[in-house]
Amino acid sequence: MVDATTEHLPAAHEVLAAVLQVRAGSLQVLLWERAMEPHAHRWSLPGGRLGPDEDVEQSIKRQLAEKVDVRQLAHVEQLAVFSAPDRVPGPRVVATAFLGLVPSDIDPAVPADTRWHPVDALPRTAFDHESIVRRARDRLRAKLSYTNIGFALAPPTFTISALRELYSAALGYRVSATNLQRVLSRRGLLKPTGATAPPGRAGGRPAALFSFTERAMAVTDPFAVLRPPR
Repeated sequence: MVDATTEHLPAAHEVLAAVLQVRAGSLQVLLWERAMEPHAHRWSLPGGRLGPDEDVEQSIKRQLAEKVDVRQLAHVEQLAVFSAPDRVPGPRVVATAFLGLVPSDIDPAVPADTRWHPVDALPRTAFDHESIVRRARDRLRAKLSYTNIGFALAPPTFTISALRELYSAALGYRVSATNLQRVLSRRGLLKPTGATAPPGRAGGRPAALFSFTERAMAVTDPFAVLRPPR
């Protein structure tokens, strides 16, 4: 419930980021543990108040760089505005949330109170941050169908098998490597590098290395939907 003494005050504005990365075979989100009330010891999304001389995108990039050292985001986009009057205790705070993606070959330095958590096994979160994480996961899954956003999860070069693992982790179901390669190649999103990956312990034929043709987000098939196998 909104306090009657503060309900007519201008709403404060914060920016939050759901930073996602495929780590250890699962889609994970970066959270930090609150030390103070309200919601002490719950886990929160990184972010903070909007500065007076910055727009929301400048603000979230600054705060990520300052607070959790996430400087190597491959993609950032505005996710949604969360404006329920009672989303946080006390005076009203409106949040502009962002989706950020970190490639799987990068391991950002984070403070001691900050950790990666599987999106499908979140700890107890503060305020409405769990719903923001779910919204970010759903946005990513949708865009994997009709854009080239997979580039933001992948290293610069990769085997099709490795790319399949990234898509499978992000989508939440097993993806066929053959089908994935066929779909992405048909859309012109993949190109062979001419190099091969070192053979594994079992030996065998070296796997070809590929890269995305573009490393900026673009709609590639507005009507496509990736669906789990039946």
